[in-house]
Amino acid sequence: MKIAVKTLENKAAGEIELPDTIYAVDVRNDLIHRVVHYQLNKRRAGTHKVKQRSEVSGTGKKPWRQKGTGRARAGDLKRPQDRGGATVFGPVVRSHATDLPKKIRALALKMALSSKAKAGKLIVLDEAKAKTHKTKTMAEAIGKFGVDSAVIIGGKEIDVNFACGCANLPRIDVLPSQGANVYDIIRRDTLILTKDAVNDLNERLK
Repeated sequence: MKIAVKTLENKAAGEIELPDTIYAVDVRNDLIHRVVHYQLNKRRAGTHKVKQRSEVSGTGKKPWRQKGTGRARAGDLKRPQDRGGATVFGPVVRSHATDLPKKIRALALKMALSSKAKAGKLIVLDEAKAKTHKTKTMAEAIGKFGVDSAVIIGGKEIDVNFACGCANLPRIDVLPSQGANVYDIIRRDTLILTKDAVNDLNERLK
């Protein structure tokens, strides 16, 4: 499929061929959901922690004798029912990451790209470079496309002025081509690719 290439000023800059094997794949929401779930699980820090009985500050001495006091038996005062005692079955430091085959992740990325192409929400830029780092300038440039929610994927390196200009724009994300992922693509309304990003993604997903 062919798609028009635009400049940052929303002027025509030719056409580019997008392979159907990447941008015209049948979309399956269940696979996209699995990959989003995989990504969000992997992002979790897993640093939540409570103290177990062996970690609570206190002595391990038996507080009173086993029988004859009329009180319940106790081995120490670090039990869950004691004031300042341990927590039972609380969270511990662990990884929340789940496994998912590489082929499914790659297929879901193709489906995310295809879903934007089929919905007419895909824009290809000649290049993502700015002469100034001003937010106002970038807001005016992106506004010419009628976009208020977009993820912009550039080449292997993002122009510093372009990245700084977009940093304070709400609902506008800027990523390098190696950072292209399913979650960030589908969470924004429009997908904007540079020609370098198209070439990088073609090489990555061929």
